[in-house]
Amino acid sequence: MAMMKYRLVEYAARLIRIISPSACIFLLLASAGQAETVSGGLDKDAPWRIQADRIAYRPSMDTYTAEGDVVITHLGNRLTADTVQFQSGEMIVDASGNVFFSAGEDTLEGDRLVIDMADQTGTLYSGSIFIKENNFRIKGDRIMKTGQDSYSIGQACLTTCDPENPDWSITGTNVNVTVEGYGTATHAAFRIRNTPVFYVPYLVFPAKTKRQSGLLFPHLEYSSRNGFEFIQPYFWAISDHTDATFYYHHIQNRGEKGGLEFRYMASERSKGAFMIDAFEDRKVDDDMEDPHREWGYTEDGLLRPNSDRYWLRMKADQTLPSDFMARLDLDVVSDQDYLRDFRHGYTGHGDTESYFASAFDRGIDDRNDHVRENRLNVSRNWTFSSVNADLIWYDDVVKRRLEEKNDTLQRLPMIRYDTLKQPLYRDRLYGSAGSSYSYFFREDGVTGHRADLYPRLSMPFYPFRHFTFEPSAGYRQTVWYTDADRDDIAADSDVSADMQRYTHRGIYDISADLSTDFYRVFPVSAFDLEKVKHGILPRLRYSYIPDVDQSEYPDFDDIDRIEEENRISLSMTHFFTSKRTLTRPDNAPEASYNMFARFMIEQPYDFDYEEKEDAFLPLYVELDVTPERLFTLHADAQYGHREDAFIKANTSLRVKDLLGADFRTDYRYTRDTNKTLYFRIEAPVRAWLTVYGDLERSLIDHINMEMSAGFQYRTGCWSADISYRALEDIDGSRDERYYLLIHLYGLGEFGK
Repeated sequence: MAMMKYRLVEYAARLIRIISPSACIFLLLASAGQAETVSGGLDKDAPWRIQADRIAYRPSMDTYTAEGDVVITHLGNRLTADTVQFQSGEMIVDASGNVFFSAGEDTLEGDRLVIDMADQTGTLYSGSIFIKENNFRIKGDRIMKTGQDSYSIGQACLTTCDPENPDWSITGTNVNVTVEGYGTATHAAFRIRNTPVFYVPYLVFPAKTKRQSGLLFPHLEYSSRNGFEFIQPYFWAISDHTDATFYYHHIQNRGEKGGLEFRYMASERSKGAFMIDAFEDRKVDDDMEDPHREWGYTEDGLLRPNSDRYWLRMKADQTLPSDFMARLDLDVVSDQDYLRDFRHGYTGHGDTESYFASAFDRGIDDRNDHVRENRLNVSRNWTFSSVNADLIWYDDVVKRRLEEKNDTLQRLPMIRYDTLKQPLYRDRLYGSAGSSYSYFFREDGVTGHRADLYPRLSMPFYPFRHFTFEPSAGYRQTVWYTDADRDDIAADSDVSADMQRYTHRGIYDISADLSTDFYRVFPVSAFDLEKVKHGILPRLRYSYIPDVDQSEYPDFDDIDRIEEENRISLSMTHFFTSKRTLTRPDNAPEASYNMFARFMIEQPYDFDYEEKEDAFLPLYVELDVTPERLFTLHADAQYGHREDAFIKANTSLRVKDLLGADFRTDYRYTRDTNKTLYFRIEAPVRAWLTVYGDLERSLIDHINMEMSAGFQYRTGCWSADISYRALEDIDGSRDERYYLLIHLYGLGEFGK
């Protein structure tokens, strides 16, 4: 929708660039004399060339006349006409009869063109302008240049379709445009073929080549849950590097919602976006016994009694001195249902997530997650080390809204310094280390400090030249200091009364890796391939962590409870890599490699289990197939020996054929908790018709959680998307939405 505003701006600017040069090319007519072919110019390197059957000068009128197939060229621009007259005294140029002017790929044609070169005004009669980009065409009975940057068109018609019988057009009378200002038109009408379908008695539109404040096109839709919805955005171009968009959102069944987006870009790496929307909801979900519960969701067993609803989110990147980088992520929502109620549209979760992912390379939490992460990160990377400092606040919406006690754990701050494995002594001894400090805060419960240091040494050997054996050892030293005294700790049922304010722990671990690799290269003469390399990487790994009683220590996160381990695992990985020779633009050959398949299988065994059937931990398999064309496949699974069944499995397949059809399917399975299937297809049935649809189904609850279907119809100058979307909850309630989106090539889109 916003594109239409900027297209009108662009085409107004093009109008100047086409008409103005056409006036300038007559300057040399005064020096043409009576020759049939004349070359001259203001610039010796860019001469004007005039050709005509006859060129005459009348001294009494101080007028030059070129007649018969007049052709004037300059710097790639070309003017043709039957007759061209130049009054040198008045500085007026008059070209008539089949006037045609081309500037690059843009053209201007009409019956007559009159230009007053003194004040840069003129008129094109019964003319049209064609702008190659987007096939844009402007027709008018009189296209008048009324000033240096202003134009007036008596009867105007705009379209990007075939000019003889356009599928759509916009017509208006008394169209006035001031570049870097505004344009106006009276009796503006949007027409399909010759039938007007939308009428505006008076239209005002911005006509600036730069970003311009103004109303954007509205968004309309209808749903069974919310009724009719109307969103009207207003764009504010604050400066070259900042802008804002205000939203008014009318929801028939719920109320009036307002929104704001503010964006800035100081540089490619320093930028930010702040968004907030809020409203007072007329509908609440405060009765668990209500069998209908139209305004809530039943599967989570939670109410939504609040009527004040809002969502604030922000992302910002900022470069700092000494190559440090700061990143800010904010995500605060009023209740656990908000992002499910508003998952689509201008200010919905889906559009917000897509924008953040594309602009900042990081998204936001899932719409179903009621714990939202807020983070300020400052980081710096060196060749072999890195530092990260974080302030992390987890906003648990349910605990904040519905529970008296909020024991959500926050990290204010968390600082990490890590070094990569690097040689310490003659490539025989390697070392790495991780260290961190955290202060854990929560509104209810024990808080405290923790410092952790984890250095590690490794010493690789290469026995028999074909094997790699690498033993390693690490020692983790952890220190805690809690803010509560013994009485406070004892009063907290989640913490042992034996815990001290100050305590520390030291625990070691050892591991050893034994690996080798085999490979063979096979000649291939299919699919443009020359060779295929098959590599096998077997690996045997042993790891040991002693059993240490840690009940006296605080339990903030996983670092505070290091589980014992006495485990060996055997894995086998297969790699398949293809080689082909490509020809570079300079005709030199270049080898191209593609690892098109990878398969890994791993079986761990835990020595600490007494029962052998428990000692064999789940078997893990992983498969990736990524040929250069047609499809990609990823699958991973865990097979439980005790259960004699798969306990977890994920599969993702995407197929894209040479005709443009795109098919994707995902399967997600976790034993007893999750079993979902997702399909999406987009297929061109004809050159002008594409059908698409998707389906996400819960195979446990036997419901279609989300389903949509639609088609896109395309012509040379417009397209239409018609789609249907349905959302279903475990209680059987449905929310159905209908969409119609029309895209006018070269202008923009509108829909409902």
